[in-house]
Amino acid sequence: MTTSPATEVSDASELRHQLVEQLRAGSHIRSAAVERAFRTVPRHAFAPEIPLPAAYANDIVPTRHSDDGRVTSSISAPWLQAEMLEAARIQAGHRVLEIGSGGCNAALLAQLVGPTGHITTLDIDPAVTDRALRFLPQAGYDHVSVVTADAEHLPAGVVPDGGFDAILVTVDTWDLPWIDALAEGGRLVAPLRLHGYHWAIGFTRKEGALHSDEPLIICGFVAMQGDGAWNTNRRTVPGTGVHLSWEDGTPLPVDQLASALTREPTVTRTNVTVGGQEPFDALTLYLAGALPGFCRLEADSEGDNKVLNPPLRHWPAAAIVRGGSLARLATERIGEGDDGKGRYEFVVHGYGDQGHGSAQEMAEQVQHWQLNHRGARCPLITARPAADPAPAGTDHEPHVFAKKHTRITVDWPIVPGSAAGPTSPGSCDAG
Repeated sequence: MTTSPATEVSDASELRHQLVEQLRAGSHIRSAAVERAFRTVPRHAFAPEIPLPAAYANDIVPTRHSDDGRVTSSISAPWLQAEMLEAARIQAGHRVLEIGSGGCNAALLAQLVGPTGHITTLDIDPAVTDRALRFLPQAGYDHVSVVTADAEHLPAGVVPDGGFDAILVTVDTWDLPWIDALAEGGRLVAPLRLHGYHWAIGFTRKEGALHSDEPLIICGFVAMQGDGAWNTNRRTVPGTGVHLSWEDGTPLPVDQLASALTREPTVTRTNVTVGGQEPFDALTLYLAGALPGFCRLEADSEGDNKVLNPPLRHWPAAAIVRGGSLARLATERIGEGDDGKGRYEFVVHGYGDQGHGSAQEMAEQVQHWQLNHRGARCPLITARPAADPAPAGTDHEPHVFAKKHTRITVDWPIVPGSAAGPTSPGSCDAG
């Protein structure tokens, strides 16, 4: 900016208030405390390299890149910051840990806890914590503790007696190793990866376990680094340009799928439909837990995989492997839809000698979700330490995702008559 400091501050204040009104209109800001924090914190002070309008756009601000161009640190999009802060239920006087630093979100947290609370912001990258150490005092938040460490192993002395009142994780995490660092009744909000699907989830600690009680938010963050980094367990089918990932679960052999992917697939219809602008992430999360051998399927745009018709879009497809056969979820346009964005039917393509049976298995689970769970507001997600015994069974078994430190269970409520409303939401996305 080439404006004078006085003009810059004036412009920043105006942009900040415009952003707050936008977030309120979208119901991302819902409390007076979070609104005051957003009206107060100078977001542009934590991204001085970019123009003021870009700093106050409702989008992420990348602040650090790897040598290959990947974003390794950023200021989160304001709408997502607001959603996570609302879910954290921060009160004056709280002790809060932020995992994933940079400064801006720590400043918002500092506004929420006030002078009687305390914020610790932690990051593995010293370049990121250096920015926080430089920008936080300049913006008036010199009482925030900035720690450089691997979040997988919180340093001695960081966790206060009795644990943190809230923990916010602002990096994409595969596991939740911080249960013991949280006070009983405390809040943990984290973007948790389940089979590669990303959900910002609000938990409350009760009796040593984390229990979700907020709508799930579909989101994306920069990846966790260090010992907590996730492994996609990616395998490539030889000669096809097709890749399968088992991020949760045991990877299966894929070499035998090469011949299956050279033949035209069978197509199994589900009679379950979705609007062109309607998210269906809840369905794919359901399939990930319901189907053994579930994986994510990607294909190189230049690869010899013309048999994948329709081709993949910008995200990996839900798939299952059964020996030398494979099935993958696809959509087929069947009409324009009421909004002109199109209407699609879920279909399952089967590859290989047993492809039709595999496709039928997946199609039946899509129909089960439609009949019993599609109208549910959200599943209940619980995280328990991996060493804890499994809880007593209920009238139905929840889906289980085994992690390094925790065992995640996803319990889908049964909503009779879900199929009566084919346009009911297919996602728990609150944003």
